[in-house]
Parts: sequence; structure tokens; C-alpha cells
Amino acid sequence: MLVADDWKDYELIDTGHGERLERWGEFILRRPDPQVIWPAEKDADFWNMADAHYHRSPKGGGRWEYKRVLPSRWTISYKDLMFYIRPTDFKHTGIFPEQAVNWKWIIDVIRKAARPVKVINLFAYTGAATVAAASAGAEVCHVDAAKGMVNWAKENLALSSLADRPVRFITDDVIKFVKREKRRGHMYDAVIMDPPSYGRGPDGEVWKLEDALYTLIEQCLNILSSEPLFFLINSYTTGFSHAVLENILKMQMQKKFGGCTETGEVGLPVTASGLSLPCGIYGRWGNSAN
Repeated sequence: MLVADDWKDYELIDTGHGERLERWGEFILRRPDPQVIWPAEKDADFWNMADAHYHRSPKGGGRWEYKRVLPSRWTISYKDLMFYIRPTDFKHTGIFPEQAVNWKWIIDVIRKAARPVKVINLFAYTGAATVAAASAGAEVCHVDAAKGMVNWAKENLALSSLADRPVRFITDDVIKFVKREKRRGHMYDAVIMDPPSYGRGPDGEVWKLEDALYTLIEQCLNILSSEPLFFLINSYTTGFSHAVLENILKMQMQKKFGGCTETGEVGLPVTASGLSLPCGIYGRWGNSAN
């Protein structure tokens, strides 16, 4: 497991009874997490110090209970990268802190390439990986179907003092956009993707990760340059093994371009218990120079 253990502005304080207790900058949030099936280390009074607590609804979704007034959003930093944090209606905050292990890897690979690098970031959400790639000097195409998330990503880029970098923000269906990029002859040296488990396209078409992922990666090969640098996949789909990502990347990327494939889990250290909380899986392919 790759553990994001070098944060200063974020801390996973404790876990237990299906919840996380987290510090985001100066504010403490309490959120559900289905992976947490063990009891908490700290007592109930300790957990009640949370500034806001997200309660799931049996009808789906949920709501935040605020113990004190919080700003509509605030900022946290990871090394030189800055992000806006905001509790959303779906319990999320705008970034996934465990992904810091991949941000570091993206930055390192791009800098070591010592050449111009064009990156396409698919299902790019609020743009943490986009900010990381841009900070390393890459030209980035950021694609997400949600206009609000794309706007948030633009703000994160500016917050990190990178607004002048060559980043193209696209609000579009990922699959349709990739097909259009192929027709236009636009090529990229690296692909980042964080596909959802399930979703619907703009015309009502159903996306299911297990049905669509292989084909999507196959389509991405059509927009890769002759000397691609890396291919990174993240997934939060419960029950989806990182060995599946390994097999797909070996069949698609390694077979065609050589290089190396690495897969595994990403996680966060828990201060109270010393445990590591698994938070998802990753698959990385890199050329032989990485």
C-alpha cells in the first residue's frame, strides 16, 4: 500500500464504527466510510469535537450537521500545491488526500522526462492531478462532465499561482471527447483517469466501470504519442481488484510500448491507532525511462 503520510494540513485523526474523524486545515470533519468496520480508538466525547458531522440518510444522500459556523470554503496546501476545501452534499470535500502519493509520482515523472509533456486528465474532478502536472511543467487537458467541478479546478490552479500555465479546461463527456481528439489528431504523452463506478452520460447512456474501462483505455491508445510517458488509473470501486488494473495495463500499454506496470492500494495513516486506512486502488504504467 502507498500511504500518504507527509501531509501537514490534513490528518486522519481516528477511524471507527464506519466513520472517519479528519482535520482539514483548522477544521475537524466527521464523515462515513464503509471500509471502517472496526471500533474507534478514542471515546465518543473525543469524536464530538468535530466541527461538522455528515449523516447519511436511509433514503440516499445525507446532510451535514454543523457544530459551529464554518466558512463556505477554505484552503489547505500539500507542499507547493493549494486547494479549496468545501463540504459538499455528497460528503466529499473537493480532494482525496490519499492521492498525494500519485501527485508526487506525476510531478517526479514529468520533471525527470526533461522534455515537453502533454497530459490529458480524464474524469478530472476538481483538478488536483491537473495542478500537480501543471506545476511540473506539463501542458494539460482537463476533462470532466460536471461544469461546477471544472470551475473548481480552475480556481485550484489559480490558487496555486499556476493560472498562466498551458491548461485547457473541457466540460464534456469523457468518452466522446477522446473520440473527437482522435479525429482531430491531437496526441498526448500521458493519461490520468479516475473513472466513476457508475454514471450516466449526457444522453442517458449508462457507464459501468467493469463494462467500459477496457474499451476506454483502448480508445486512449489512439491519442497517445509514439513515446508515451505514463498512464495512471485510480479507482474507488468497491470489490474492484488492483490486479484487474495490472492485467489491463499489461495487455494494453506494456504489450505495445514495453515499460513497467505497478498496481496496488493507496491509503492514509490513522494517528490514533497507527493503522493505515485503505482508500482505493491505483494502476501505473511508465516507460522504461521512468
